[in-house]
Amino acid sequence: MKNHPQRKSPRLQGYDYSQSGAYYVTICTHQRDHTFGTKNEEMYLSNAGTIASKRWHGIPKHYLDVELDAFVVMPNHIHGIIVLTGDSNFKTYLGRIINAYKGAVTARIRKMADAEIVVWQSRYHDRIVRNERELNAIRQYILYNPVSWAKDEFYTS
Repeated sequence: MKNHPQRKSPRLQGYDYSQSGAYYVTICTHQRDHTFGTKNEEMYLSNAGTIASKRWHGIPKHYLDVELDAFVVMPNHIHGIIVLTGDSNFKTYLGRIINAYKGAVTARIRKMADAEIVVWQSRYHDRIVRNERELNAIRQYILYNPVSWAKDEFYTS
């Protein structure tokens, strides 16, 4: 058996990801495939993209202490802001939300495709939003992401 080097966690070490606040999340599709649609002048969601959008907007139904902010589905990734409000006795962790979301999207897409396809990369990117100015800048980035698709770091043709 090969011994592979341990991957460093992208999470901020020692940070409590159940702490109230806003978190900017990016989740990419497996091999950055254009699973969620196509982008020309406008973003055209595929059935999988529609599922990804609907499941995202359903997150607060499952987590009473979660609010959603800006969100966009792109051909090979999603960007969204999740706000943990702390308005519950149950401690909700960001990772738990993302894992449940990815699982729900994957299950629905597999059912629709009637195949065991891989939808997501195994990890996700997050950023702890530290202040209102940063939150507004991230909102603008998300809002204009479809317009700037060719310049996006996740762009593939």
